[in-house]
Formats: sequence, structure tokens, C-alpha cells
Amino acid sequence: MTTMTEPTDSSLVVTGATGRLGGRVARRLAERGLAPRLLVRSPERAPALPGATVVRGGYGDHDAVLRGLSGAQTVFMVSASETADRVSQHKAFVDAVAEAGVRHLVYVSFFGAAPDAVFTLARDHFHTEEHIRASGLAYTFLRDNIYADFVPGLVGEDGVIRGPAGQGRAAFVGQDDIADATAAVLTRPADHAGRTYDLTGPESLTLDAAAAILSEVQGRTVTYRPETVEEAYASRASYGAPQWQLDAWVSTYTAIAAGQLDGVSDAVPRLTGHPATPLADVVRAHQG
Repeated sequence: MTTMTEPTDSSLVVTGATGRLGGRVARRLAERGLAPRLLVRSPERAPALPGATVVRGGYGDHDAVLRGLSGAQTVFMVSASETADRVSQHKAFVDAVAEAGVRHLVYVSFFGAAPDAVFTLARDHFHTEEHIRASGLAYTFLRDNIYADFVPGLVGEDGVIRGPAGQGRAAFVGQDDIADATAAVLTRPADHAGRTYDLTGPESLTLDAAAAILSEVQGRTVTYRPETVEEAYASRASYGAPQWQLDAWVSTYTAIAAGQLDGVSDAVPRLTGHPATPLADVVRAHQG
């Protein structure tokens, strides 16, 4: 029997199901016997899940979003792709969610989201959170630390992690843990209304420690070489990225140096019933 705290399949909408995190969440819901609606920009890329329906709608497409959310009660919102206008896309989507009569929005935010956060994209998440709060929707914010899955990608071809992180620490969190926590929230959303959860790994690590873990797991020598901020911008200038993107890349490291990604939460074990996954195990799983 369905209760008020358990969404019916058709009332639960998952965005971003063609991506790494949204796809994981959709699959976990299917494993729980739910068949959510998948709101995606490219329906042909959506995962094939038992009973799930796929509807087309990008965050900025107001009419498509309204159609896709018709009758929905709970929506899981992943962040839009990193662009200069991401906050405006988020705000447009939140407005459409409210207009569609949705009750509860579960949003993937970022650890330490604040208007003056060192990591520039964490400011985007803060402004999105504020817009959601002002919308009148019930909400739950999942503030993820840096994805542990992405740590191997910080290593250059020469086996060196470079960045102005100093000896600061980050509590890298696995995407599988985030998906497990999200599925728990979406299964009983009313139990989590108004809550903000910091989702972290089981320990805060310096980049020296992360490099040592990668060396051991991957069987190669990985080291961390601190840069100055000026060196960081200079070493990334050749990519031809716009200034906002360069700022985001560099401020990932300066946020670590500032201590803004340090701190371990117990939210993952509380929500999932299992311990948060160490960086070594996340990396090992990707190698398997």
C-alpha cells in the first residue's frame, strides 16, 4: 500500500538519468521496485529500466518541463552542465517545478555552499538553494563533497597532481554512496523535508595522501606538487577555456587549501545503512 511518505512510481521524477549520478539514482530506484519518470534532454540516451517512462525536457525548456512534470509530487534535480548561465537554468527549472504543482524537490548541491565560498561553483549552488527555499517547495539538499570517482582524473600524464591546494584536506565521496543516500531520501521524501545533508567520504585527505592511495591501488607512482595560484592559471591557460571555467578549476584547489572541503559527516552511513566508501575502494572499483 502506498502512503503519503512513499511516492508512487508516476509521481517520482528523476532528472539527469543519462549522466553518471542521475543514472545511478534511477537504477537504484528500479532495484527498489519503483519505476520513476526520467526527465532528460536526450531520451535516446536514457537507461532502459523496468516500467520507467522517459520524457524529454531540458532545464531551460519551460513548456517541455511542465509537460514532463504533470502529476509529479517529488523531483530529483541534478545540477545542469557547468556553463556560465547555469544558475539561470536552475532558477528557470525550479520555477517550472513549482508551477507544475510538485510538492518536494531534492537537489544535489555542494559541500559548503555559500555566497562567498572559495570554490566558485559552490556559490552557484548556494544561489540555487536560495531560489528553491523562496519557491515554497518542500526541499532536501544533498551537499556532496568532491567526487572520489574523479580523483584519478586529477593526475597528469606524468603522474603528478598539480594545484594550489597546499596541505588542505577534502572528504572525497563516492558517487555510488551519493546514489544510495539519494535513493533512501527519494523513497521516503517526507521524512527528509527541510533537511540538508553533507555527503562525504569516511576521511578527509590531503592531496599528498590521495596521491599515495592512487599509487598503491593503481600500481604506479603518483605524487602531488603544490602550485601557486599564478602557476595554476598559467598551467591551465593552454586549454582555451573561458575565464569562469578557469576560475572553477583553480578554485577547486584553493577551496581545499582554505579548509572549506574538510570535515567528515555521518550522513552517508545514516541514510544508507552502510559505511561511507574509502577513496581506495572507489578507485579499485573503477579499475575492476
